[in-house]
Amino acid sequence: MVPHGTTAQAAPVTQATSVPRPVAADAAGTAAVFMDLWLRADAAAPDSPVAAAARAMAPAADLPKRARPEAAAPSAVRVVPVQTTSTPAGWTVVVAALTDTARAGAQSPDPAAPDTTPAARYFAVSGTGGTDGGALIVTGSPAEVAAPATAAALASPYTRPVPAGEALGTTVGEFLRAYLAGGQGTRLERYLSPGVRLSAPAAAAYARVDVEDVAADTDQAAAKDVPGEGARARLRVRVSGEDRAGGRWPLVYRLEVTARAGRWEVSALEAGTTTPPAAAPSSTLVSGGAR
Repeated sequence: MVPHGTTAQAAPVTQATSVPRPVAADAAGTAAVFMDLWLRADAAAPDSPVAAAARAMAPAADLPKRARPEAAAPSAVRVVPVQTTSTPAGWTVVVAALTDTARAGAQSPDPAAPDTTPAARYFAVSGTGGTDGGALIVTGSPAEVAAPATAAALASPYTRPVPAGEALGTTVGEFLRAYLAGGQGTRLERYLSPGVRLSAPAAAAYARVDVEDVAADTDQAAAKDVPGEGARARLRVRVSGEDRAGGRWPLVYRLEVTARAGRWEVSALEAGTTTPPAAAPSSTLVSGGAR
């Protein structure tokens, strides 16, 4: 009971403090960094910063030894993890190492010939640790292995050719030319379904874009006349973009179109993500919605 004339004080509320959870260590990232260092290291220079960094990650690893002083480490290295497997005993990450390696043999008589040659090599890096946020360690030198197997290609659903001169082929060609021109000159909105938003690639610099072929997953997309309101089709479009230096770039787009008011409109563009524009304004994904 609260005595007369006094003010009741609310009991202080104890707020629960959040306990940080351990973050799983990244074996793939660790393997990639180690391989980058290992490829650049030289056993003849064990005290170099690169060799020291590699041995800090893998104390038991041996370093490469160059055949001669001029056989330098690769001038450019890019290491990409492509496969990770885990067992109770540890983990193994297969990484692809893309390098520019000095050419072997006599100097080329052609002064314009490059001094390096690109190469793709695959290595398996094994290690332990990383559970419950613990540290990782690479347990030894990497093993050079074959490239991981490639999955069999599935049968394509795009089996109906779309004539280039018909309404759909014309619309798709105009849309992709505008899209690869950065959306400049011709507004992309005229080709899009209501509510769809699309950002064009600003860095694209194609002087010319040619549509090689258009294929659909439904017969109505290949028809001469535009079908009824709301009809949909998925397309695969092969184009060739020519840059300002004359180089040709083969590109493939997969998109969805919807019939509205007697014409085809682009309602989705596959861009490798499903994040709606509201959450990621810079995304190149097309996402439909009510206007």
